[in-house]
Amino acid sequence: MALDPRAAAAQVIGDVLAGKSLNQVLAPRLLQVAERDRGLLQQLCYGTLRHGPRLQAFLEQLLNKGLKDKDRDIQGLMLCGLYQLESTRIPDHAAVASTVGAVAVLKKPWAKGMTNAVLRRFLRERDALASGLTAAAAASHPEWLYQALFEQWPAAAGHIVEANNSQPPMTLRINTRRISRQAYLDKLADRGIEAWPGQLSPQAVYLATPRDVSELPGFAEGDASVQDEAAQLAAPLLQAAPGERILDACAAPGGKACHLLELQPQLAELVAMDVDATRLQKVSENLQRLGLQASLLAGDARQPGELLAPASFDRILVDAPCSATGVIRRHPDVKLLRRQQDISQLARLQAGILQGLWPALKPGGLLLYATCSVLAQENTRVIEQFISQRPDAAAVSLQQSWGEAAGCGRQLLPAPAGADGLFYAMLRKSD
Repeated sequence: MALDPRAAAAQVIGDVLAGKSLNQVLAPRLLQVAERDRGLLQQLCYGTLRHGPRLQAFLEQLLNKGLKDKDRDIQGLMLCGLYQLESTRIPDHAAVASTVGAVAVLKKPWAKGMTNAVLRRFLRERDALASGLTAAAAASHPEWLYQALFEQWPAAAGHIVEANNSQPPMTLRINTRRISRQAYLDKLADRGIEAWPGQLSPQAVYLATPRDVSELPGFAEGDASVQDEAAQLAAPLLQAAPGERILDACAAPGGKACHLLELQPQLAELVAMDVDATRLQKVSENLQRLGLQASLLAGDARQPGELLAPASFDRILVDAPCSATGVIRRHPDVKLLRRQQDISQLARLQAGILQGLWPALKPGGLLLYATCSVLAQENTRVIEQFISQRPDAAAVSLQQSWGEAAGCGRQLLPAPAGADGLFYAMLRKSD
């Protein structure tokens, strides 16, 4: 029997509150609900988490005392109910009734009256409750991140917050070795799919409405891939030349590696490396669909040991693990999962990766450092510290017109209906 979508959403949100990632817990739940309810389940999970800090602040005012850890699913259900009342077109009476009805599915009948009372009180006192929110909670952001955005990007913070709270666009990367961007746009138009070209990447196409990839012409044959426009800037920045040996050091799921091979098919070798061997399977699948070849390597970039011979690569791409504060709209669970203390830990990880990989770069070679973060601690400060420790490392000025100058790199900030927030910096190893 199919699972009630609101009960499923409550379980997913409860699992995220317990520290699990949305990607990890949503996929199996989607298989447990009826096919017709999968879109609703996704909307409830993404929407509730996207506005999680705001909804949590409401719930704290509405509950006399906090719920126990074992009842995180009930907390998730209440948050889901509040999201429906505040941010969807579902009629209030239907949202309350269906949310309260899901309590029985969760087999916690004691919570039925409480859930009903919380949601009905919210409807009665909505304006008064909203007046009690902090600026950060009102903007659906954790306090630490809200403060960091306004400290580091005072002129743009409002736009970043707006982008973080919006649904992300679906963006394609057109394989121009197979078909021109305009020809692909024409194919989409023939199918009644509204789309337009990106402004930053010559391969980027934006869809007006997200689609299942099975609906996209030529997707299975390799004409297009799903990739944000900001991420499409990595491969052309690296400017790989024929006969070169390239390392994509944090490659999974393989979008940037595949783009490198599409732009420069005459490489001597591209090595796609990742610390997680299971995630390399996704890289393999993407390469296969696009008809591309690369060497796959599982290993820790901080301590590659004998996996990477000294001075064996002409160019290295480091798409470093980070806070994902530039892609929150795609990963709204970041708002609940990420903590301020995580940033310094991630900066140490990023520095360790640079130190571990630098010996594998040839003299005169280039290393492109990228993150999907908008925080200087993971971006400019990591690069500046690395340069200060390595006399053979120097920054290469990026003169591109996109983004904003950020130290020795460039920072793209997330834009509503536009590109994600990514940071890029280029380093050259002295001869």
